[in-house]
Amino acid sequence: MEIIENTTEFYLDRPSAAALGKFDGVHLGHRRLLNQVLEQKKRGLQAVVFTFDTSAASFFGGEEKELSTREEKRAVFSQMGIDVLIEFPLNKDTAATPPVDFLSRYLAKQMRAACICAGPDISFGKGGAGNARLLAQYAERFGYQVELIEKVRVDGEAVSSTRVREAVRAGRMQDAARMLGAPYSVSGKVVHGRALGRRLGMPTANLLPDDSKLLPPNGVYYSETLLNGKSYRGITNVGCKPTVSEERVMGVETYLYDFEGEIYDRDMKVALLAFRRPERAFDSVEALRRQIGEDVEAGRNAFF
Repeated sequence: MEIIENTTEFYLDRPSAAALGKFDGVHLGHRRLLNQVLEQKKRGLQAVVFTFDTSAASFFGGEEKELSTREEKRAVFSQMGIDVLIEFPLNKDTAATPPVDFLSRYLAKQMRAACICAGPDISFGKGGAGNARLLAQYAERFGYQVELIEKVRVDGEAVSSTRVREAVRAGRMQDAARMLGAPYSVSGKVVHGRALGRRLGMPTANLLPDDSKLLPPNGVYYSETLLNGKSYRGITNVGCKPTVSEERVMGVETYLYDFEGEIYDRDMKVALLAFRRPERAFDSVEALRRQIGEDVEAGRNAFF
């Protein structure tokens, strides 16, 4: 997959089918949209995702945490078969682009869009004034067709990044998974921890998520980890490990069942399957050891 970033001066070498959106979480609605773009490859069009390099909420002063980091979104797009990903720079100048100019310059001329796929609530251009109606209005003039993708519904309600975010914040990981089409996960490189797990006879793998990544409530979760192309069941702690450290650094620490070997600096993806218990401080390391043993045993007997 070709990635175009940090520039507005890009030119695609052949006609494209473009998916427009924020794609935070890449949920079932996003996947329906992306699959429609991928279908256009049968017509000889290249499949393109056009998104912004930062969320509008962050750019306009919000502090909204994201369901997906940039690296996580890139991985999903690549796995699905997207040909080109454009991470368009969102700044003072580009945010002030009139919607029709946005269509004319970036979509029609530079992306050579022959098909534009978007949700019915799409917005673009200055003040977000560009919408689905404007896309359709200028389709013939700029030589593209418009495919508006209907919302996917789960439990009778439209799936959205907002709904997924609410589920993750509440620790409802199974609800989040049903809307995402896959378990909510955290990815990164394994880093060195305090090695307490190793001293307790339960060595763990530690991730330090990006500050922008939304994490569920602090606590212990049943999990499944992808490492070196293999999947391992496990038990994961999300939080600051209050029994063993006064540092307030958020981490994701996982004990992998049936794994042996060195994993530092390896890429790892931890899928959080279900909430087990809240994080809490214990009176002693021995009490912590007993509780971890109970968590591990419960995880071995859990089915998802």
